[in-house]
Amino acid sequence: MRRLYKLWKNNRSLIIFICLMSVFRSAVADWYEVPTASMNPTIVEGDRILTNKMAYDLRLPFTHTSLMRTAEPEVGDIIVFDSKAANNRLIKRVIGLPGDTVSMINNELIINDQAISYTKLKDNDIEQTLIENLPSAAHVIQVSKTPSLVQHFSKVTIPKDMYLVMGDNRDNSADSRVIGFVPRDELLGKANKVIVSLDYENNYFPRKERVLKDLYSAP
Repeated sequence: MRRLYKLWKNNRSLIIFICLMSVFRSAVADWYEVPTASMNPTIVEGDRILTNKMAYDLRLPFTHTSLMRTAEPEVGDIIVFDSKAANNRLIKRVIGLPGDTVSMINNELIINDQAISYTKLKDNDIEQTLIENLPSAAHVIQVSKTPSLVQHFSKVTIPKDMYLVMGDNRDNSADSRVIGFVPRDELLGKANKVIVSLDYENNYFPRKERVLKDLYSAP
């Protein structure tokens, strides 16, 4: 006990700081590394993403227990969630809300029987970069010119407390087309901006142009 008391006495400021920081990261805000290309071009490999963990729920620290709902996800939100279906932490964009009907034909969405419009930004032999004009949430996506099964799905109705999510890199994303709807109780928070980004192909040097980049800036 004397050793523990001495350890506490000599390091209590550091111990308190570590405890408070742990609670903050658990319940208030955190940052996540993005290791894959599934959200390109909005989020790229090496981005560290600041996530507001109070955006949708006030949670008991170190748990998934919601003490109070603070808001509901909206179409276009980029969410971080712990997916039981994928057995992994994922980051995707909300495309459909509870009660919505959604289908996709040739990588073009139809939401509540309204076809979403697309604006071409870039085009080459392999892929296109487009603006997907979701209502109040226009954003940039990438689509492949190589036909695949993931470019289509039949109309589905999203159940209560479930969300349909997709990656912005539409042909390179294990999203609701693979793992199914995302339950609300798996949500960890809303991704807001890039804190810092490390270029894996350039000796992990920071990408200056991505520091504090807003994920919801106009396309």
